Amino acid sequence: MPSKVIVTAWINGAPVTFACEPRQSLLEVLRDELGLTGTKLSCDSGNCGACTVILDGLPVNSCLVLAVEIEGKRLTTIEGIASADGLHILQQKFLEHTALQCGICTPGFIVSAKALLDRYPDPTEQQVRYWLAGNLCRCTGYDKIVRAVLDAAANMRSGAANMRSGAANMRSGAADLRSGAASLRSAAQGKEQVP
Repeated sequence: MPSKVIVTAWINGAPVTFACEPRQSLLEVLRDELGLTGTKLSCDSGNCGACTVILDGLPVNSCLVLAVEIEGKRLTTIEGIASADGLHILQQKFLEHTALQCGICTPGFIVSAKALLDRYPDPTEQQVRYWLAGNLCRCTGYDKIVRAVLDAAANMRSGAANMRSGAANMRSGAADLRSGAASLRSAAQGKEQVP
């Protein structure tokens, strides 16, 4: 039995250290050693995309990456897409558009779509189809999946615009407060000078 190697990486935003054999795939370690079973084992040959994860910002098939190769890198699995506050907008849109059936391919599609939207927040339909071309679904057509990703992108852009507008309103409100405070100081100084 080969000796195990100690690997430390950032997985889903947290530092993780694990021991693995040099021959073990990242997929095997995620599922069997770390309990991150959302990353699915399907073809185990890099053809289906069910095991897609984001490694240093890029989508990769975890069945084709050796676990030892992620030393010092940042990795996001499907478990790292949602937040403590709830589902990511991509996950919500997949549900709203019924862009899933059996669920084996769904984590890979969502992770690939997240990598796309991180890089291109306003993708065309052609870009979405290109980025998802490495993900296969045997149950349904791809149209609902593409529509869900495009809807999520629009929603994310709208949310970002609202945040920018809110920040501008906060800056304007802060300027009004500073102006009001200056007026009060000026008025207070004027009263001190009255005999």
